[in-house]
Amino acid sequence: MKRVYFDHSATTQVNREVAELMLEYMTEKYGNPSSVHSFGREARKAVEEARERIAALFNAKPNEIIFTSGGTEADNLALKGVALANRKKGNHIITTGIEHHAIMHTCEYLEKQGFTVTYLPVDENAMIRMEDLKNAITDKTILISIMFANNEVGTIQPIKEIGQLAREKGIYFHTDAVQAVGSHPIDVEELNIDLLSLAGHKFHASKGIGALYVRRGVKLEEIQHGGAHERNMRAGTENVPGIVGLGKAAELAKRDLDKKIAYIKGLRDKLIAGVMEKIPHVKLNGHPESRLPGNANFSFLYIEGESLLLNLDMKGIAASSGSACTSGSLDPSHVLLAMGLTHEVAHGSLRVTLGQDNTEEEVDYFLEVIPEIVERLRSMSPLYGSAAEFKPSNPCSACHHHH
Repeated sequence: MKRVYFDHSATTQVNREVAELMLEYMTEKYGNPSSVHSFGREARKAVEEARERIAALFNAKPNEIIFTSGGTEADNLALKGVALANRKKGNHIITTGIEHHAIMHTCEYLEKQGFTVTYLPVDENAMIRMEDLKNAITDKTILISIMFANNEVGTIQPIKEIGQLAREKGIYFHTDAVQAVGSHPIDVEELNIDLLSLAGHKFHASKGIGALYVRRGVKLEEIQHGGAHERNMRAGTENVPGIVGLGKAAELAKRDLDKKIAYIKGLRDKLIAGVMEKIPHVKLNGHPESRLPGNANFSFLYIEGESLLLNLDMKGIAASSGSACTSGSLDPSHVLLAMGLTHEVAHGSLRVTLGQDNTEEEVDYFLEVIPEIVERLRSMSPLYGSAAEFKPSNPCSACHHHH
């Protein structure tokens, strides 16, 4: 059977060059970077070269990169680190209602520690309004944390405007760029970003490695204690194979970025056009223009996303409904609810995310298979044929964040 991978927002295949380099640092060059002998020095040099490659990907300086175990740890370090180091200045944090759970749950934790958090609403395209952000700022605000691009619906936020506003107000700006790094050009200088989170496994490095960019001069407190690794910001022997792999993946991402974006976007646009043309009662979620190149997120009326996924899987196609981190729970996506979709409509959502290795043939195969699956599932649905419409519910009643 054909196997088609359309779930690149969940994870990506490790590039072969990356894997080979990692293997070398597991089997031959296996020194501890903190050791003074030649084995240690060899590992240290490789770690610092990787740091340079990652910094080059978004115009940072190498000494502004802290290696972490992934995006979740980077988000935790950014939010808790800034909150703890700056609480004499203020205790207010601004974020959005559509962040990844690594941000959401960290904010909820900080609220229990006496910080106040404002969760900005979004419009029907999952975009924040700059007006809302301006109005949310108080003299106690120490941090604005807004994702670069949404992991479910692909919407890219007005990062440059946010960065400019934060800079004018003297407030730190963190962005969870886990979905954007390697899929979208980023320049931290131009965008006025103070902290940025990334995860290797979203752009063809391995799982379990990530990084936090921290602009020089940002006051940050470490949250993991031990040795003096990563300039005292993150204790623990460095994951050398992961780090060198991440550096290689960053180098490859930078090299072909524009070409890769154009190619993936072409495939995605073909897929969206095909779905909209072949299937009635379907809605495209997320911003029509300002979105990640590989992201297509649909709501199919009258059916459950879950049964859609299982049926696609039987045809060898891997997709998802919402983010991989929440697929185990039956709650509809907090992102779709924040955008004003009703529970029923949110439940019928399908996220298709394309990558550089996908082909036009795979898109054709998907477009051949999906109409019959939708038709079959709808014919079994008691709702189909009744007059349900896309009526947005009051976004606040659907959303569990009453802030």
